[in-house]
Amino acid sequence: MSTTPVNEPGHAEPGVTDTQSNLELKEVEGLSQGQIVRRRFFRHRGAVISMITLTGIILLAFSSVGLDFSLGGLQIKTPGWWQWTWTDIEAPTAGGRPTLSVVPQALGGDGIRFGDHPFGQDEVGRDIFAVVMRGTQQSIVIMFVVGAIAVAIGTVIGALAGFYRGWRDSVLMRFTDVIITIPVIVVGAVVGQAVGNQGAFALAIVLGLFTWTGLARLVRAEVLSLREREFVDAARVAGASDRRIVFKHILPNAIGVIIVNATLLMAAAILLETALSFLGFGVQSPDTSLGKIISDNQAAFGTRPWLFWWPGVFIIAIALCINFIGDGLRDAFDPRQKRLPSARALARAEARRRAELGR
Repeated sequence: MSTTPVNEPGHAEPGVTDTQSNLELKEVEGLSQGQIVRRRFFRHRGAVISMITLTGIILLAFSSVGLDFSLGGLQIKTPGWWQWTWTDIEAPTAGGRPTLSVVPQALGGDGIRFGDHPFGQDEVGRDIFAVVMRGTQQSIVIMFVVGAIAVAIGTVIGALAGFYRGWRDSVLMRFTDVIITIPVIVVGAVVGQAVGNQGAFALAIVLGLFTWTGLARLVRAEVLSLREREFVDAARVAGASDRRIVFKHILPNAIGVIIVNATLLMAAAILLETALSFLGFGVQSPDTSLGKIISDNQAAFGTRPWLFWWPGVFIIAIALCINFIGDGLRDAFDPRQKRLPSARALARAEARRRAELGR
């Protein structure tokens, strides 16, 4: 007769020793779920560095050239600390080459200096630093607005479909399938041509209405699992309404899935906006975005390559930062993620355990 081995109390999974498991449990002892998530997130170096980098990019973009946004009848306009705006035109100097230098004279460079036009000028004399900062503003606004709208719609539809099931689930999921079959790039091109000249907010709202489908299906799957838990039955017995059960009990337990996929949506949104603007269907003149900067200057690739370097660098940097932050949030919210203690901590814990056994 065969017997099934039973793990000792400290074992969480095969390959993890009692000492490792006990150390991890001791580290989170007495902490709330939010504190545990924050501690795990800030241990993810890539996510922390990305969060600092993204914050720096946002502060640089919105403070350097100021704000100039309109939403309906509301106009928001503030000056920035940079001497040029994205519409100022000055005669190109030194062929419009960048004045930024980071190589010291001792190493054969021009010294460390910023200059009047650190990113250079285009053929008409616009300062590329100011233009790139304005494009970064537009892309960041679109990224956050698309993320907010898509998360709101996807979460509500997925939660209702997973909680009620039956005909409601069928109707909502068939509607989701219909939206999935429509290529987002085609919808963005058609609608973006009509609303692109109305600013970043209008374009972002339209894109947000068509990018929620993946999140809705993930939330539905999570809710289908959570609705069978004991705390949901306890809430029903206590007389809680369906609305309260969904929004106060189930969705808070699915917040990890929602937040992680929200970051992925935001990264996809900035790349989608870049593609649309490059094709001429996104943000329209006289405004600009990172994709539009590349599109407007594609003919100068061989003569002024710096017109491509800087918008490309900011697109890659923002997308990578969002993805690394999402990776850190996934590790923080996933209870299956284990952080193995260092060899020194393991040695100290093992020595204490042996000393206790000796006593």
